[in-house]
Amino acid sequence: MNHAQLTALGRALRLLGEHGEALTGDTPDAKLHEIKADVRRALDLLDESVTTAAPATRCPEHPNGPVDESAPDLCLLCETRRRAARRSDVNGSYPYTRPAAEPTAPAPSRYGVRGDRPQPQQRWLPELWNGREWQLCGTPRRDRREAELYIAAQRRGPRAAMAYRLVHEFTDYEVVRVWGTPVRVDIEPLGNL
Repeated sequence: MNHAQLTALGRALRLLGEHGEALTGDTPDAKLHEIKADVRRALDLLDESVTTAAPATRCPEHPNGPVDESAPDLCLLCETRRRAARRSDVNGSYPYTRPAAEPTAPAPSRYGVRGDRPQPQQRWLPELWNGREWQLCGTPRRDRREAELYIAAQRRGPRAAMAYRLVHEFTDYEVVRVWGTPVRVDIEPLGNL
């Protein structure tokens, strides 16, 4: 819709609004015929300014998409997506919600719960001695046996280093600060004597 069409349509609709406010029970027929002509003029302006087809669905994403009469928004594309989600939920092929292991707290913590934090990671780092320091010589592995096999293959290679080592890296939560003094309490009487 260009600016001229927009201006003309706005003027025609404002005129119709004024006619609607002026209507009473004893409005003469001549005035009703004038209102009828103004309504037709506004409809003609609307027909000129509308360039696309009327939407077939109530879906804002696919207004002219295929129609499914059983869908609440009449959109076949969105209803197919919803059916696939329901089907996978029933079959258990793609769980979209995390199963609740514990009942939720009455109010969520702003800092999260332990289950939301990353799990500790364990890695095995193959390193070689380059004459001055230890350096990483391969990709960190998740499996110790795999890392040992990698080092064994490196030792048999044509350009083997003087020495190799396997470093166990375990990333977990680190205690940064302690308030108070923790006291060790022995559960055995007499200090396990």
